[in-house]
Amino acid sequence: MHARRHGRRRLAIPVLASAAVLAVCCSGAAVAAAGPANTGSARASVRLPGKWAGTYSGAFSGTFRLHWRQSGHKLRGSITLSYPNGTYSLTGSVRGKAITFGAVGAGATYTGSVSGSTMSGHYKTPKGGGSWSAHKTS
Repeated sequence: MHARRHGRRRLAIPVLASAAVLAVCCSGAAVAAAGPANTGSARASVRLPGKWAGTYSGAFSGTFRLHWRQSGHKLRGSITLSYPNGTYSLTGSVRGKAITFGAVGAGATYTGSVSGSTMSGHYKTPKGGGSWSAHKTS
């Protein structure tokens, strides 16, 4: 962890804020919009419940594990990050193949697409962004 001196106190760079941002980006919550299905109604065409493992790179780099629960378009779960190390709650949704997710209360978002047992996309945080990808493990 990087730190800088401020008088007699050492102030750590906000690792928890970075973790929350990554959690939003990596994992987490999903919000996506898709056009109407052929029947004229929107539907969740992808089932995401279970465990996923992946990587992220860019402003932050590391590995993550997701555990999703799904109810219709809505997703809930948790993400465990390798750096900064921690586990965070996630919420979101998925429509069609489009997905956006993040950690509850953080300022980062992940957007992307799902295809079978893989998903990938990009994330944004106040400190920069990057790419991510994951595959279903169970």
